[in-house]
Parts: sequence; C-alpha cells; structure tokens
Amino acid sequence: MVAIVLALFVSGNVGCFIPIYDADPAIRASQLINTSEDLRALREEWQRFWFLDQPSHMTPTRTHGGIL
Repeated sequence: MVAIVLALFVSGNVGCFIPIYDADPAIRASQLINTSEDLRALREEWQRFWFLDQPSHMTPTRTHGGIL
C-alpha cells in the first residue's frame, strides 16, 4: 500500500525533478527557439515525404475534358 502511494506521489512530480529547459532565461530562450525550429523542420519534412510541397498541376478553371 505504501509503495502504491509513493509511486503516485513520484509520478505526479516527474517534470519537477528533471527540468527540460535550463533555468537561465537566455539559454532557455535559445533552447526554445531550437525546439520550435526542429518542429518546423519536421513539418516541412513531412510535407516533402507526402509530396505536398509540389506545385499543383490542376487548372484554376474547370474544363469539360470531352470532345466538343
């Protein structure tokens, strides 16, 4: 019973023991910028993988497609 209570107490404080970013505001800002740039690069890589960054070959106006 004590182990369960201790596990619940520790699991609620996981983020407080090991901080993700530095405490210094200048270094933390640099780390946050790097993280956001990494996420932006990931989004661009995802679009490249699915060929979403290619130009569209569709015509801006609807065409009939049949013989007139």
